[in-house]
Amino acid sequence: MNTKIRYAALGLLAVVALYTGFWAYFSPTGWYANFPGLGLSWLPQLGPYNEHLAKDAGAMFLAMGALTLIALRSVRNNRLVQTTGAVWLVFNVLHFSYHVQHLDMYGTRDQVLNVVFLAALVLLAVVLLLPVRSVRGDGTR
Repeated sequence: MNTKIRYAALGLLAVVALYTGFWAYFSPTGWYANFPGLGLSWLPQLGPYNEHLAKDAGAMFLAMGALTLIALRSVRNNRLVQTTGAVWLVFNVLHFSYHVQHLDMYGTRDQVLNVVFLAALVLLAVVLLLPVRSVRGDGTR
C-alpha cells in the first residue's frame, strides 16, 4: 500500500463524515428530509423523524471526521491509520448490514445506490487496514 491510496481513502471518508455530520447536527430536519441530497431522500422511509437521534448521528459523524482528519495528517503512522480504519470498518459493516436487510422500502435505483455507496465505504475502511511499506534511508523498500 502506498501513501497516495491512504490519502485518497482517508480524504473520501473525511468528506463523507463531515458532510453528513455537519448537515445532521446543524440542520437535523433538513438532513432527515433530504439525505443524501442530489434529489434523493433515504431517511423518511426508515421511520419518523427524531431530532435527538439525528443530532446524535451528526455528532458521531463529526467525531469520525475528526479522527479521520487526524489520521490524514499522519498518513505514515500505521497504528493510527489502521485504528481509524478499524473504527470505520466496524461502523460501515454494521451500517451496510442493516441497510441491505431493509432495501425493500426503496425503489430499484435507491436500492442499487445504497448497496454501492455503503459497500464502497466498507472497502475504503479495509484499505486503511493495509500497512504502508516503510522506505529505508537509501530510498529502497
